[in-house]
This record gives sequence, structure tokens and C-alpha cells, in this order.
Amino acid sequence: MTNNIHGYGPHLTLDLYDCQSPSLGDVDFVYHLLHDLPEEIGMKKIREPIVSYSNGAKSGDEGVTGIVLIVESHISIHTYEKKNIVFMDIFSCRYFDHHQVEKKLVDVLQSQRYESQCVIRGRHFE
Repeated sequence: MTNNIHGYGPHLTLDLYDCQSPSLGDVDFVYHLLHDLPEEIGMKKIREPIVSYSNGAKSGDEGVTGIVLIVESHISIHTYEKKNIVFMDIFSCRYFDHHQVEKKLVDVLQSQRYESQCVIRGRHFE
């Protein structure tokens, strides 16, 4: 794919609802998702993912939060296992096929409905 975008790069946000994956509270599952995703979308990790389980700010908000720093920027995730919701961000200085990434993540997390946005950040970045 070629990059016909002018600016720093794409920032994809995914709000995934009704996720049927039984692994939303599994630190190892989220770790491996963040560990493998950069290479699968043509990016390179700076270091291993940081992933933690959180009891949340209130009851029902339990889940896993993680981030992986990549040469191109970062990928983050927040899961809410009891609500079957996942929020993800992928920010990159390099073009990536956000439709392909959306499909992969919807499939892996077994989301029944989702919302996504992909904006170009840094339009005046040289």
C-alpha cells in the first residue's frame, strides 16, 4: 500500500462492543496481542509490552490495560471484561491499512459491533 496521506501519520481508535472473547481479563492474552500486532502490521517494537490487570475505578470496570511502544509511536488497549468492551489506539508516523487492522482486531476480540475513527495527525509536521 502506498501512502497518499500528508502529515505525521494515522491515528486509529477502535471502540469494540459486545466482545465475545473469553480472554478480555487475561493478561497473557493481551500481552501476546500487543507483542505480535506490531510485526503483523509492518511496525517494530521498541520494547516488550507493558500489561497490567486493573480492578478499575468502580465495580464492573475490571480488565486489562496495556501499551507497546513502537518505533512508529504506540499501540494501547483497555479491556472491560465484565462489560465486554475494548478500547484501542494505534498511532503511527507510518501509513498502515487501518481497514485491515480493524478487521483483524474485530475478529480476534470477537466484537459484534464497533466504532472506529482514523484521523491524520500532524498535518503541519515536516
